[in-house]
Amino acid sequence: MKVIGITGGVGSGKSALLHAISEEYNCRILLADDIANFLKEPGQRCYEPLVYLLGHGVLDEEGYFDRQKMADLIFGNEALLELVNLVVHPAVKQYIREVIEGERQKGQVEFCFVEAALFIEAGYRDMVDSLWYIFATEEVRVQRLLEGRGYSLEKIHSIMKNQLQEEVFRAKCDVVIDNSSTLEEAMAQVRPELKNK
Repeated sequence: MKVIGITGGVGSGKSALLHAISEEYNCRILLADDIANFLKEPGQRCYEPLVYLLGHGVLDEEGYFDRQKMADLIFGNEALLELVNLVVHPAVKQYIREVIEGERQKGQVEFCFVEAALFIEAGYRDMVDSLWYIFATEEVRVQRLLEGRGYSLEKIHSIMKNQLQEEVFRAKCDVVIDNSSTLEEAMAQVRPELKNK
């Protein structure tokens, strides 16, 4: 089983491309954001440390984290954000390692894809055989975020400004998939890469 890391800027179409890959290949797909949200649920490994850190005021009536309250509390507070990341990032990495090891032992899938926006910054590189940069032009990304997520231009540029620059992604990744056009065109670049694995 080959483990492939997937990263790229916001709006580059990573999720859509992974969905297309999952329909064509025998693989397991791990999304770091989804795992982080799962690990914040009651009874999971990040729940108690985060409640201790942020207080019960960020929970909803059922005891789950209210994402908006959490975001409001953390926004602009670099020190608190760092403490939250110190709880969440190691737990997510550990969970991903456990799933990869489990899949290796089962031997049922050919590929395991791990998607994380902060792949390079969070130090995930050592757990994958190959790291792919999903590229899309800035114009395409802005359009996708305006239409698909309803983000304002201000929000889009604010997010993009805080992400790695294209040249850093290109320097750190082994494979570049251009996802600026159709999914089929992107898949035409993916197939030869997976054939060589």
